[in-house]
Amino acid sequence: MSQQKILTIDSLSFQELDHEADLIPLLTPEDEEEMNKEELPADLPILPLRNTVLFPGVVIPITAGRDKSIKLLNDANALDKIIGVVSQKDEEDEDPTEEQINKVGTVARILRILKMPDGNVTVILQGKKRFEIDKVTTTEPYLRATIKEVPEVRPKDKDKEFSAIIESIRELAIQIIKESPNIPTEATFAIKNIESNPFLINFVSSNMNLTAQEKQELLEVHDLKERALQTLKHMNIELQKLELKNDIQSKVRFDLDQQQREYFLQQQMKTIQEELGGNSTEQEIEEMRKKAKAKKWDAKVGEHFEKEVQKLQRTNPNSPDFGIQRNYLELFLELPWNEYSVDNFDLKRAKEILDRDHFGLDDIKKRIIEHLAVLKLRNDMKSPILCFTGPPGVGKTSIGRSIAEALGREYVRMSLGGLRDEAEIRGHRKTYIGAMPGRILQNLKKAKTSNPVFILDEIDKLSSSHNGDPSSALLEALDPEQNKEFYDNFLEMGFDLSKVMFIATSNNISAVQPALRDRMEIISMTGYTVEEKVEIARQHLVSKQVKEHGLTSKQFSIGKKQIEKIVEGYTRESGVRGLEKKIAQVVRNAAKSVAMEEEYNVKITDEDIVKVLGAARLERDKYENNETAGVVTGLAWTSVGGDILFIESIISEGKGSLTFTGNMGTVMKESITIAMEYVKANAKRLGINTEIFTKYNIHVHIPEGATPKDGPSAGIAMLTSLVSLLTQKRVKKHLAMTGEITLRGKVLPVGGIKEKILAAKRAKIKEIILCQENKRDIDEINQDYLEGLTFHYVNEMSEVLELAITKDKAKNAKTL
Repeated sequence: MSQQKILTIDSLSFQELDHEADLIPLLTPEDEEEMNKEELPADLPILPLRNTVLFPGVVIPITAGRDKSIKLLNDANALDKIIGVVSQKDEEDEDPTEEQINKVGTVARILRILKMPDGNVTVILQGKKRFEIDKVTTTEPYLRATIKEVPEVRPKDKDKEFSAIIESIRELAIQIIKESPNIPTEATFAIKNIESNPFLINFVSSNMNLTAQEKQELLEVHDLKERALQTLKHMNIELQKLELKNDIQSKVRFDLDQQQREYFLQQQMKTIQEELGGNSTEQEIEEMRKKAKAKKWDAKVGEHFEKEVQKLQRTNPNSPDFGIQRNYLELFLELPWNEYSVDNFDLKRAKEILDRDHFGLDDIKKRIIEHLAVLKLRNDMKSPILCFTGPPGVGKTSIGRSIAEALGREYVRMSLGGLRDEAEIRGHRKTYIGAMPGRILQNLKKAKTSNPVFILDEIDKLSSSHNGDPSSALLEALDPEQNKEFYDNFLEMGFDLSKVMFIATSNNISAVQPALRDRMEIISMTGYTVEEKVEIARQHLVSKQVKEHGLTSKQFSIGKKQIEKIVEGYTRESGVRGLEKKIAQVVRNAAKSVAMEEEYNVKITDEDIVKVLGAARLERDKYENNETAGVVTGLAWTSVGGDILFIESIISEGKGSLTFTGNMGTVMKESITIAMEYVKANAKRLGINTEIFTKYNIHVHIPEGATPKDGPSAGIAMLTSLVSLLTQKRVKKHLAMTGEITLRGKVLPVGGIKEKILAAKRAKIKEIILCQENKRDIDEINQDYLEGLTFHYVNEMSEVLELAITKDKAKNAKTL
């Protein structure tokens, strides 16, 4: 329906008449019948209309501005008030000719003429009948033509299809009025009250949003039923357009209202924050951009940052995403992109620092100095991935701090013990609530440089779970070829870790994943000798504990002999952690005496140590005599360092069974079996009666049955024990041995040599039997630690027996 002001004829007055108003006279069937009976004149003055088509029965206001039109209207109004109205083909024509107007039009009666203040004339016309121009008779002062009536084909009175079409037109017209916001609802009453079907069709056709050409086509349809169908079709299209338009407008209006609401709220928040002295969102974003200008990142990172800042600007400050995005950008700004501390290449100073903080550890210090030297020469070397492995308490973690000081770098330590979530290394995706970057990036953020000394403590204690395998996540970080673009899930882009000096520590390197182990340079840190422990205590531990307990060097002192007594009698370890605790216990006793103003010995004596620590308990490492047959001293490696191991054998009458006890593992049991089979195979050469193997039972035991023991390194000790037992001869005094055996009689090398040698020295052992191939391990040990020890290198079991078994009969020897 047209978006015009619509009034009913009953309420119309001249004062209320508007040149934009459509007049809706409620034409009755009687009025229509009377109108149809009227005769058409032979010729009529023709009024061309620019963009309007007049339908029979419809009343419309027309504004006339052309001189010809005004002249025509005045002349006709003075006579019979009847004119012919046709539409122009081109509304731009100011003076249309016969060819430029449509042939079919409507005879109209002039109801009112109103002269407007601007000189134009508004005329109210009512359509009567359709006509067709026969011939234009004159063009001046206006068009005049002879006409003929155009007959209208009407359906029969009881045509059900026509009635249904009329009802549909009426219903659609009412729907269109409801959907259109510009048509007053009063128009619905006019539609309902129109009784004449032809007038309803003409009225709806006149008021639809159609072009003048489309309305002209409807006017020219002679069959009323066909015209009704065409009208219904146009009405359907118009209704669909209106519904779609209203749908779109409601959506747009809602979005606009929501945006306006958010905008006003944000402006209010901004004003409140400014009044309170806080920062508005825009200020925060500007500060971020200002900080970004000072960053040393490349163009790619800068583009990514700007993109994320724009995303923050588009995000509602009240939504959870805003906080996540802000945290992301804050991390982005706090990370040390291409920020490097300057390495100190004073190698002499670096060596002094390493020697000052750690006694011994010559191999590690040498490796660090080498790295510094290469850096000094090249200045662009990728940092190596070092892994210090060894027993607890030998200084693996603390040396990292000394390395950082020597290099002049920041020190970062990350404990990996018990870590089982891959996200701890790689971070979470920022879409999750509470998402955080991985701990590698978090520590770099704290360090504020991209080249710190980064300690990965206890790398062998990593474990996997349903949350992933952290050791696999470390593969990229610890690969010098890949860590230039280390990908963190939270950061969502690569970060350069190639200048970070990673130092891993472990107690058991075999527990580390092989692929990860392959990416690191393994440096073994063995246990300390007694002499080294004494020096470490003198130079570091005592002064540290005295200071921590609030004493001075004048209030507490301890001699070298007393420290050695604590080392040998109260600690059994490769490192010095337990030693430090015992020293702390002695210092605490002195601190108590000072606080209570009691008399005490400032210089600690042996009696003071026994009084504070109790009697010495750790006597297991002491050598046992060789008087009994079948007792041999072996050497073992444990997680806390080296240890001596006693193998005991006993023989009793029986049926030749072999029994072994002492919580032994499969490999150790196999070593006893191999040794026994070797003895049986070589019994005659060894001087053993073969009948013994069927008449006697042999039992082999390794003391401390509660302690699990395994490994092949006690093989030669077991062989020696069995031969000593079966020959009832003594084993050589102060002798220990370690080595694996084979059925062919070969002696194979074993590991943990330095720890075993230190254990032997603690036990006052004087001679040690080793495989020939283990000589290289002995050569690597500082000769000062080997003083008083004699080494025998062997390849065959027969050599072992020659060295170990004496010709002397054992005490209480049995006759077999």
